[in-house]
Amino acid sequence: MKKFIAILSILLVFASCDQSKIAYVNVDEILKEYEGSKKAEAEMKAQSDRMRAELDQLYGQFQQKVQAFQQNTSLSATAKKEKEQELMMEQQQLQQRQQMAQQQMQTEGQQKIEKINEDIESFLTEYAENKGFSFILGTSDQTKTVMYSKDGLDITEEIIDALNVNYGGDDTKEKIGDAAVETTEQKTDSVN
Repeated sequence: MKKFIAILSILLVFASCDQSKIAYVNVDEILKEYEGSKKAEAEMKAQSDRMRAELDQLYGQFQQKVQAFQQNTSLSATAKKEKEQELMMEQQQLQQRQQMAQQQMQTEGQQKIEKINEDIESFLTEYAENKGFSFILGTSDQTKTVMYSKDGLDITEEIIDALNVNYGGDDTKEKIGDAAVETTEQKTDSVN
């Protein structure tokens, strides 16, 4: 009876040991290759270029006014002071407009980054649940949180492929499982 209890105890210990499935991804690589990141970056660049062009045009018009003022020697001292004040106020307004544009760009850029991070985290959560992972760790060139791993634990390419398959779809949750299975099957086929 004691042997039976000992064997049963050992079996229960082994059965209760949770086999954790762990993998990691290179966050820098995902952000660089994810289509959502590329699109957001292109949108921010286009918006920045538009704002820069608009501000350049306004500064060009301002410079023309300054040159016209400097070339106009017929103004009285009072009129000259008034015009200088007017130009200084216009310059301040242009500087304020530029600062506001920069702040707006930073805010919108931060919002896009947060949205991308949320999308990736949500995708990774769903992916981990579908694939049975207990942990998916994130590493980057700066943090180097994963110093060593066995071959096959880096699922960065698999995640990038699955993310890009799912990018822009309405049925993201449904597609996540399909893409994860599809991508894994493709990798398994190529390994065999």
